[in-house]
Amino acid sequence: MAEIAGDETPPLPSSSGAEESSLLSSPPSPTATSGDEPPPRTRKPGTKRLVLTASVLLSFLVGLPLLLKSTEIHRSPLPSDAIADLSRRLQSHPPSFPCGLHAVFLRSGPGSPVASLADQLERAISTQHHLLPASSTAGNISVSVTVQSDGGCTSSAAAASPWRCGLVSAADSFHDDEVFDELLHSALGGGDGDGMKVYTIVIAEDDDGKGTRVVIGKHRHAWVVGKVDEAEAVSLISKVFIKYFMNGGIEEGETGIGKGEFMPVGSDGNVVLSFSLLNADPNDWVYDWEFKNIGERILTPVVEALQPVADINIESQVLYHTPKSSYSYSDDKLGGNVLSMGDIPFFVNSNEWHLDTSISATGRSKVLQFVVYIPSARECPLYLQLPDGELSKTNAFISPMWGGVVIWNPPGCSLGSKKAHGTRRQMSSQELMETLEIFIGQLRQLFGLKPNYHAQGMDVATKFLVSEKGFAQWELDLLYRHHACSNLLSCVATLESLSSLVQSLPRMIVMDEIGRQVELSLEAASLAQRNAILGIGDSSAVSATRARALAEDAFFHPSIMSISYASVEHYFAIYMPFFAPVCLHVLLAAIKELKRYKVERAKYSAFLASQSQATTS
Repeated sequence: MAEIAGDETPPLPSSSGAEESSLLSSPPSPTATSGDEPPPRTRKPGTKRLVLTASVLLSFLVGLPLLLKSTEIHRSPLPSDAIADLSRRLQSHPPSFPCGLHAVFLRSGPGSPVASLADQLERAISTQHHLLPASSTAGNISVSVTVQSDGGCTSSAAAASPWRCGLVSAADSFHDDEVFDELLHSALGGGDGDGMKVYTIVIAEDDDGKGTRVVIGKHRHAWVVGKVDEAEAVSLISKVFIKYFMNGGIEEGETGIGKGEFMPVGSDGNVVLSFSLLNADPNDWVYDWEFKNIGERILTPVVEALQPVADINIESQVLYHTPKSSYSYSDDKLGGNVLSMGDIPFFVNSNEWHLDTSISATGRSKVLQFVVYIPSARECPLYLQLPDGELSKTNAFISPMWGGVVIWNPPGCSLGSKKAHGTRRQMSSQELMETLEIFIGQLRQLFGLKPNYHAQGMDVATKFLVSEKGFAQWELDLLYRHHACSNLLSCVATLESLSSLVQSLPRMIVMDEIGRQVELSLEAASLAQRNAILGIGDSSAVSATRARALAEDAFFHPSIMSISYASVEHYFAIYMPFFAPVCLHVLLAAIKELKRYKVERAKYSAFLASQSQATTS
């Protein structure tokens, strides 16, 4: 084939003919005739190209940790183990508050009481503790008994109450209940010290034939007046202690504190009480009030009593042109317009009632609205009708977690009242105080207590003394205990959610401030648990509120809420289009150069071997 191709080769130009003929006539070199064999390498291959390529690859490998460091996310370590440990402790040992029950039997007969009688009564009362409801926050209850007569007094071995023997006698129970309540308070040493709370129930023998009655005081004591035997006395003591002191008078099946109701307190522990006076139609009449002087003076004791539960601020305002959004109908028999209970959900006119104007409600604070609604002349007087057909005595209603409304009919208001053409008037001090008393009762309901008590299940006449604070001391203890338990559980749930969120998002920024808030929250929760074990309800409530507030602050930190976090796969998807092509070409070049170096080195080794064989032959 080569010869045929040579014959068919066209003649070359004459200008280079001599040169061409010399090339054609020269003999072929030895290497050209070898065909498939690589030419031998007579010199050692250099490493300059290999070193240069490897240095480029090495620079990329060294820069990779620097790249990862520059894109590293700051994550403050969260104490996940401490959070899990706190959760396990609360699940295995829910918060409970130990307390004491001291029964005092005042007998009017002569002679000294039998020493063993107090121990027998103590054992009889202790057997009634199984009647405590499962939702009760009471822990270990220590029972003690004191029996006092004209000849002296004796106490059981476990008596721990600061009862001053002889300071109070059965005859003192004939005094006014308010006087006897303060007398018992002084005989018990005030009862406001720190530590486990002791509740005292006094049995005062009285054979005047008026029957037996029970009075529950404003502090941590109650008394029974009448002729009762020991078995009946033990039963009454257990009922008063369990039903009211431990359960707040909430019956089975009723809603209230410890029955699934939430306290109207913001997650930061702040509550704003906003009081509004609404003039439905100022063309008829315009009313104002002296809330600054009278209202705040009456509400100040209430605010101070609830201080361990919430930090309360009070505001007031007067609004005009605020008609209701529900309908009422005229009833000539009742002499006014009637609003049925079915229309209450539509009473609040959110479009016209601009109530949310508080400047104190910041962050996650809770605002409770208390509204005095003054109807217009054409719908005055306006009455609230109960489901049983009777008219409401307070003419008011509440909306859970929102607040309460009082429908206030102006004096002299009647069907067919004539318009006063915008005459400006003012609520009297007595009218304002009566309205505020209704609001305090509504506030009690919003916090899970009853606005007033009835003696269901007591079988005897029962009277409850009203405190100027709006809450008796034993009611405040109940609020403190339930508020501490609720906030501890809410704190743990928030911390667990935060820990799970951080673990599920590896690229999530966790600031040092968040870690510090979590640590402080755990410290406050532990302090609340320790106070609960000691039976200090108010201190436990304060610590639990702080623990929940810190946990909420950590969970809703601005650094968490303002950034959208992506997965690791998304992170690589962003950087791979920039670095993968360059890195791949550098890596392939390094591999190719390494293979070329090995081939050249093999050629040189073969040349050396052939030279050594030629020398020996």
